[in-house]
Amino acid sequence: MKILYLETSSKNCSVAISDNDKLLCVCEEVSENYKQSESLHTFVEWALEGAGISIKEIEAISLGKGPGSYTGLRIGAASAKGFCYGLKIPLIAVNSLESMKEPFLGQNYDVIIPLVDARRMEVYTAAYDGITGKEISSTEAKILDEQSFSEWSDNKILFVGDGAKKAKEILQLPNAEYNEEVYPSAQHLIKKTLEKTESKDYEDIAYFEPFYVKDFHGVKKKKSED
Repeated sequence: MKILYLETSSKNCSVAISDNDKLLCVCEEVSENYKQSESLHTFVEWALEGAGISIKEIEAISLGKGPGSYTGLRIGAASAKGFCYGLKIPLIAVNSLESMKEPFLGQNYDVIIPLVDARRMEVYTAAYDGITGKEISSTEAKILDEQSFSEWSDNKILFVGDGAKKAKEILQLPNAEYNEEVYPSAQHLIKKTLEKTESKDYEDIAYFEPFYVKDFHGVKKKKSED
């Protein structure tokens, strides 16, 4: 089964293609300017070319559903829906934090905790078993303080993600390591996607919404005075 993966929840605009569990191609770029709107479809074209297949051979779309950037998530969701409608194929959605822990499983960490930078001292986070990858604390928006994650203080912890920088400055955890250069990546959605495909855990394309965690609050425009 050939699957196209889209991950747009962070500064990393990421596209991958797999044939079952074999990664055929990945195309991604981390940019401070969030280039999803201008880069995503180009990356899809490059990934298809690199994989040596046509878009008509794609049998499912997998999307990193968030949490993360509102704008990035909306771009990814709109693109995923477009491909699904046009090709008449199913949509699979995977928590973007899942992809962040995948490369570090089995590396002698008790707990792996992704930290996606939100506003000020807030992060999007969850906790996963460092061996099995099983979720042991569900996704939430968390305001960091000195006591954050203290329940894991006796464990060897790896914090990953761009939120790890501010966590490192305030957390009092002697057994913790921090890796700030980790972003959600399409290539690490494969394992969870195949699990969902096996159980036919597909999204309703018409009603699917990204996993924002929090409600979106836009900036209200001031009313002009008469």
